[in-house]
Amino acid sequence: MGVYNEQGAALEEPETYHMLIQKSKGGSTRHRPMSTRLSLHRRLSKCPPKAISTDMMFVVGGWTQDDPSCLVEQFCPEYNEWRTAARMVNNRGSVAVGTLDGQIYTVGGEDNIRCYSSVERYSPDTDSWSTDVAPLSSPRRGVCLVAMDGYLYAIGGHDGITAMNTVERYDPKMNTWSKQAPMLTRRTGAVAAVLGGHLYVIGGNDGDMALSSVERYNPIDGTWLICAHMLSPRENAGCTVYLGHIYVAGGKDELNLELCAVERFDPETMRWSPVKRMRHKRNNTSLIVFNSALLAVGGSDGVTNLKTIEVYSHETNTWRHFGSMKSKHPGGRVAVLF
Repeated sequence: MGVYNEQGAALEEPETYHMLIQKSKGGSTRHRPMSTRLSLHRRLSKCPPKAISTDMMFVVGGWTQDDPSCLVEQFCPEYNEWRTAARMVNNRGSVAVGTLDGQIYTVGGEDNIRCYSSVERYSPDTDSWSTDVAPLSSPRRGVCLVAMDGYLYAIGGHDGITAMNTVERYDPKMNTWSKQAPMLTRRTGAVAAVLGGHLYVIGGNDGDMALSSVERYNPIDGTWLICAHMLSPRENAGCTVYLGHIYVAGGKDELNLELCAVERFDPETMRWSPVKRMRHKRNNTSLIVFNSALLAVGGSDGVTNLKTIEVYSHETNTWRHFGSMKSKHPGGRVAVLF
């Protein structure tokens, strides 16, 4: 097992990252990332350095009628291998995946029969899923899920009839969802990021076409504001915050064509700028920060579902092959627990 290349040979971690294994009290091993570039990355991102790397990466779900396996896998960097984790209770595609308080949540989704409103929660400590989480107010697929200020926000989606502008907020202490101010635009397959105390919702599809529009939510006064449009319309993209910018990669455009294009948003200039394209087109990709590296994981190039992973270098503005997952996850999403 491991992060594999196309020929099946195991790959090493990026050359700028080395693992130092230390013994902790009680005899267990701890892994400390050491890198000459790591301190620069942290200065740019204005984040305090992590003494010990504790990131955990999970690939959750991935369901189609032709491939209903809906596997959940965890990458273990200390052993450089993928391990099978417990599956969700309900196999479903187009499910939203998010993290809160060290746990993974899956929201909504669909199978070949219906859309779901149910929510499941995964605990890595017990490797188990629970269904005792309050459901959404209505069934829908293509929901966008993001954590902010100790809450989960479920944004938009499609109920099988129309795209929605509904926004709901989950309070884990009360186990309840409450409706918030709706978006200005109906969106399904959108992506979201939290930066500078604001929630940005980006792209998606309004039921007719892919969108380039972006809107920003202020949780203090509950208002939405239109922001600068992306350079390209896209839905089902990957999105994350990296080095103080919002990065958006892949997805599908208004012609329903898979994209390898990448762009980033600068909150100071409030503008989008192009980034070097990925090596492969990736619809339904996951864009994540894992151990201080920006990764594009999986997705579909329009012909096949990809197992490959690419890593981005901010210094050289280039992408390179980083290995592969063990299994395909059509429509699955990656969650990182810190």
